[in-house]
Amino acid sequence: MTLTKQQKVLAVAALAMVGLFLGDKIVITPLTANWKARSERIAKLKEQVRDGEKTLSRERAVREQWDTMRTNTLAWEIMQTKNLAGAKPEAESQMLRAFERWSRDGGVSVSSIRPQWKEAEDDYKTLECRADVSGNISSVARFLFQIERDAMGVKVDSLELTARDNEGAQLALVIQVSGLLLNPPKQIKR
Repeated sequence: MTLTKQQKVLAVAALAMVGLFLGDKIVITPLTANWKARSERIAKLKEQVRDGEKTLSRERAVREQWDTMRTNTLAWEIMQTKNLAGAKPEAESQMLRAFERWSRDGGVSVSSIRPQWKEAEDDYKTLECRADVSGNISSVARFLFQIERDAMGVKVDSLELTARDNEGAQLALVIQVSGLLLNPPKQIKR
């Protein structure tokens, strides 16, 4: 069987097409995908480098903010000099003194404070205090303001405000406040 010139050209063209198709699937497409993946990774790494440079440029401010936050936690000084078991009662005492100060400055009366420890992490513990407070609207507002402006690092987790009389002159506030207690860093023995 002899092929005509036209058939030979068509056969060569078909083989060339199959070769191009296989070349595309085996060489060009994987190389293109690899190139695109590397470009994306390079872009991501450049972004991480930029973020790192920004963080390094803010290092002093971040360290100062962390030092302020760390020094405003519960019983940090006690934890450095005593064992952790002695820090819990001191932290509770510190929180109770803060409630006294806030209620005195705010002009409210605190009928009960219920402290409870949450020990979910190795690095820190939280002291949650639920308190029942009563007073008029301005004294409750001053009390909340005192909590907010206090140097001790506390967070208001929840509050519930209800009227104790029909006119709303006397209010009852149930508030839950959390204080942070950092565990001392573990000492490396040599």
